Amino acid sequence: MKRLDVAIIGAGFIARTHVPAWIALGARVRVFSIDGQAARLAEEFGITEASTLEEALQWATVVDICTPSVTHRDIALAAFAAGAEVLCEKPLALAPADALAMTHAAEKAGRHLYPGHVVRFFPAYVRLRDAINSGALGRIAVARFTRTGRYPTWSPWFADPALSGGIVTDQMLHDMDIARWLFGEVVTIHATQRGHLAAPAPVAAGSATLTHASGVISQVLGVWGPPATPFRYTFHVAGSNGTLTHDSLAHPSLRLIGKTGAEADGVPTGDFGEDPFAAEIREFAAAFQGGPAPRVSALDGVAAVQIAAAARQSVATGLAVAVEDTSSPKLMEGSYR
Repeated sequence: MKRLDVAIIGAGFIARTHVPAWIALGARVRVFSIDGQAARLAEEFGITEASTLEEALQWATVVDICTPSVTHRDIALAAFAAGAEVLCEKPLALAPADALAMTHAAEKAGRHLYPGHVVRFFPAYVRLRDAINSGALGRIAVARFTRTGRYPTWSPWFADPALSGGIVTDQMLHDMDIARWLFGEVVTIHATQRGHLAAPAPVAAGSATLTHASGVISQVLGVWGPPATPFRYTFHVAGSNGTLTHDSLAHPSLRLIGKTGAEADGVPTGDFGEDPFAAEIREFAAAFQGGPAPRVSALDGVAAVQIAAAARQSVATGLAVAVEDTSSPKLMEGSYR
């Protein structure tokens, strides 16, 4: 079994959520960051600070990229050149060509690349997928996903669309990936974006309507609000046998309504299960060590970047935009581990 020597690149919010999960798995962890925060993170968790990126990469068997989105491609390519496996926070990149370059580099190096699409590990979404796959909801027609939270002012790069892709790419990508995971490939997308989209950018909102090849229509709504805005995520999925709804701030948080309009049994309420970041990293770590493939692949990461890119094009033009089919021969070169 391959030893887990993990170099975390970046020392911000996401790195802070990953470190405890790696430690719990018995990994040796080093952290490197150019913003001066690595020393504080290393002291807090009792891990080692690397003095240079090169030192961190050459030491590691796994590189965990937790840096601004625009930097992901170059760090991942350097990690593969050093012989490491890679976990990369979402999105893999801002441009589809860069995401594809990362997957090709992983394939050439014989290494794994997994995108950090952590919402696939949230218990409520796992139960939603189980309900859909079991046929409990019947034939799905429409779905709506929302995600709301405070504007991420803790890092200034979020306010620069050239670095983050804006709310459509950085925040709404979570639910666009979930929609594809549940309902299949996205054929077209029509998106809008509003708010103060440049620094200091206290608020932003976006919406996107996705048409899936399966015939399902899904809608994704995202909000970055003022500092007091509570973190909240919801979904409402309607099928021929009923609807399943979730509100992270409600109690009970998950409700199944049957065809008669009465609340039905069969789907447990409450978010039972471990921390999603811990579940995600445990699944990735097992795959890095030769275990089964996790529930999210590099190809899923590429598809999410393509959907987000099409959404940004739709925002710019005001038109619905076709999304490139991720099963096309050009994209399916190699296995995208």
